[in-house]
Parts: sequence; C-alpha cells; structure tokens
Amino acid sequence: MSYTWFLRVGALRQVIALTLVAALSCFLLLPLFTLIIWAFANQWQYPSLLPQVWGFHWWREVFKNGNLGNAIKLSFEIAPIVTLASAVICLPAAYAFSRFTFPFRRPLFISLLAVNAFPKIGLYISIAALFYRLNLMDTFLGVVIIQLVNTLVFMTWIPTAAFNAVPGELEEAARDVGARGFTVFRKVTLPLALPGIIVAGILAFLASLDEAQGTLIVGTPSHITMPVIMYVLVANYPQPVGAVFSILLSLPSLVLLLSARRFLTAGYLAAGFRVK
Repeated sequence: MSYTWFLRVGALRQVIALTLVAALSCFLLLPLFTLIIWAFANQWQYPSLLPQVWGFHWWREVFKNGNLGNAIKLSFEIAPIVTLASAVICLPAAYAFSRFTFPFRRPLFISLLAVNAFPKIGLYISIAALFYRLNLMDTFLGVVIIQLVNTLVFMTWIPTAAFNAVPGELEEAARDVGARGFTVFRKVTLPLALPGIIVAGILAFLASLDEAQGTLIVGTPSHITMPVIMYVLVANYPQPVGAVFSILLSLPSLVLLLSARRFLTAGYLAAGFRVK
C-alpha cells in the first residue's frame, strides 16, 4: 500500500472524529443556547429563528415573585448544613472502609449505591410516611435529613478513594518518629486526602442545592427551595420563566465546578467509583 493511501485513511479518520465531536457538541450545547435565548426573549414566534424582541421582561417577572428570595435563602441555608452533616457522618465511615477490614465490608460499601439504584420517589414517599409519625413533615430538620440521602454516595465513595491513595508507608514513617494516631491522621493522611474530600463536598453541596423531589414531598408548604419553586413557576408561567429560573439555579453549580475543576480533572471523581 502506498504512503498516499495511508495519508488519505488518516485524514478520513480525522474528519470522522471531528464530525462526531461536532455532533456531540451540538447535542449537548444547543439546548443550553436555546435556554439562554428563551431567557432573554420578550417575544419569539414561529417561524422566526431568533426572538423578534429581546429584553429582561421575564427576569423581572421572576424577581417579582415574592417567594423567590425566601427560596434562595432557604436553599443556601440548607445546602451547607447538609454538606457538613454528611461530612461528619460519612468521612469516618470512608476512613474505616479504606483502612480497616471487617465483616461485610464490601457489601456495605456497595450497598450505598442502593439509593441511586431505584426510583427515588418511592424511597421519598416511604421516608415521608416515617417522618409523618415523627412530626418531621414540613420542618427544617426533615428537609435536611431527606437531602442527606443524596449525599451519602459522594461523601463516602470519593473520600474512601482519597484515603486509599495515601501511601501507608507515610503513616508508618510518622508513627516511627513518635506521632500518635490522631496526629498521623491530622498531619499526614488528611492533607493528602483533602483534594478528594473537597470534590466530595462540592458534589454533596450541589446535590443538596439541586434536590427537588424529596424536598417537595417533605418540605411543602412552608419549606420551599429553589428547585421546588422552579417546578411551580414552570407549571404556571410561560416557558421563558422556566428558562430564567434554570439559569439562576445553574449559576452556583457552574461557579463551584469551575472553581474545583483542577480537583475534578485530577481523577478523584473517577477513582471514587472504583470498587476494591
């Protein structure tokens, strides 16, 4: 086969690869572009490809809603509490899964995925029946607990991988020079595992911030968060209102993910879902 033929095959492969990348980019990005256009479209009628009138009319309509400020405030009150509570509960478990061997360790570790293995609406309804007996319906504590369900996997699996990545030899060396157990953890293990814990914390925060179904079932009518009020706005207002609120809801996630991109691209997220 001639050298020219190999060049043509290589060029064809590049064209196919670029075409597939372009198609995937369009599939992912076009809905986002459409969402942004809808948010700033005062008037957009068929068959026009772009809005006839641009403006901030629908943004003003959203911010006129008296419940919006309360929903934003409540969301940003609950999410840090959920993240902190999840860390307090899950990080000791993650360290135990990483450093100790005990009966049913692997089944217990994998069972944490059970929350995401089945439709959550059934789980939320079952929890709501229990909350009703415990007088936790429509309470701040009830919403915090229901949102913890979404954070267990992130705050256990990813920190477990981060602890696994810390060489045991370093801990042994610290003990050899006289460091006690907690000092070894504080001075050696925790700093090296911290990037993975940060990734888990960010994902737990976002999971709490975006949780809607459980909060809707347990928290209504008094404890309405941003995702829940978005459902109300989408159901009762024109499409641009939903687009505006979707952007508002996405901004915190975008800011946090961009600020943590160096941790996310370091492989901590992928490593967290490797079962050992």
